[in-house]
Amino acid sequence: MITLYTIGFTKKSAERFFNLLRNNGVKQLVDVRISNSSQLAGFAKGKDLEFFVNEICHIPYKHIADFAPTKELLDRWHKDDVTWGEYEEIYVKMLKDRDVIRKYGVKAFDGACFLCSEDTPEQCHRRLLAEYMQRNSKERVEIVHLI
Repeated sequence: MITLYTIGFTKKSAERFFNLLRNNGVKQLVDVRISNSSQLAGFAKGKDLEFFVNEICHIPYKHIADFAPTKELLDRWHKDDVTWGEYEEIYVKMLKDRDVIRKYGVKAFDGACFLCSEDTPEQCHRRLLAEYMQRNSKERVEIVHLI
């Protein structure tokens, strides 16, 4: 069985965030944001996060932009130009068009944690990504949301 984790950094202290990763045995942190360098990200800013996750949790960090929605889709969602259902449909089509399963596989992410900014997974693309991988895997996939 493959286990995929998801986490958002918003509304979490650094202590809580890194303890969730460490205490759940996460094997790698995969950043699925469009941009990982926003000043608003605090401890979760790209290069800083890569350093912290390696030093504190002793796991690798990688940023995979193919897993992120487009800036245009995010803008449309934030401006209420698309419903959440429409967002889901467009984003999942993006994953299919980008051929992420063939390109990256699912097995390679066993024990990985998909990171985004949203504090909960209900309306976040990290959940949609994990569910897409679950539906398209030849093996059983368990999804664990760290909140």
